[in-house]
Amino acid sequence: MTDETSPRPSEDPRRGPRRGLILGAGALVVGAVVAFALVSRNSEAVAEACIPAQETLTRLAPTATGEVAAVSVHATPRLAPEIAFTGPEGEPLTLADFEGRTLLLNLWATWCAPCREEMPALDALQAEYGGEEFEVVAVNVDTRNLDRPRAWLEEHGIDDLAYYAENEGTLMQTLQRSGHVVGLPTTILVDGAGCELAVLKGPAEWASADAFALIRAALGREGG
Repeated sequence: MTDETSPRPSEDPRRGPRRGLILGAGALVVGAVVAFALVSRNSEAVAEACIPAQETLTRLAPTATGEVAAVSVHATPRLAPEIAFTGPEGEPLTLADFEGRTLLLNLWATWCAPCREEMPALDALQAEYGGEEFEVVAVNVDTRNLDRPRAWLEEHGIDDLAYYAENEGTLMQTLQRSGHVVGLPTTILVDGAGCELAVLKGPAEWASADAFALIRAALGREGG
């Protein structure tokens, strides 16, 4: 008489869990392969999207001299980090909202003395080249006394820069993790396709002839 509680040969309990482990491991391997393929495909898409920016970098590199010598121009372009902030009316924005326009993205705070010192020069740069092709996007990252940044700009006659802000600390954390920010000010040059061209960790004299030449190179302008 057969004991109904005894496992049948095909139901060997010693083999069932092992079979499950093998199947599970196989699924993990397949998942990893798919993920790698997706990442590779995305990387290829990114590289393809930024191929035209290589020509810009070739023009840009020789202009990082003098007052803007500390600007680090990339050897190859890369997609700019995904960041979010608010516009002059508090509207949510990302860099994608500026598509087609070269940006000088500057992070600043009222407690940062070098930031305050370079703000008039950034304002002058915006006055000189700001328009449909280019904008200085100065993003305030104060997290306290949030009425102070606008008031400071008004008190110091910073009239040409639009007011952008991210006051939750998220933007700083994002760019610190990506290695873009070690302190303030930090400035990132981004082309109209969202490709990052250069980074400056620290201040610069943005109203100088050297800075103007850098921006002209980024815009593909040979003249003034």
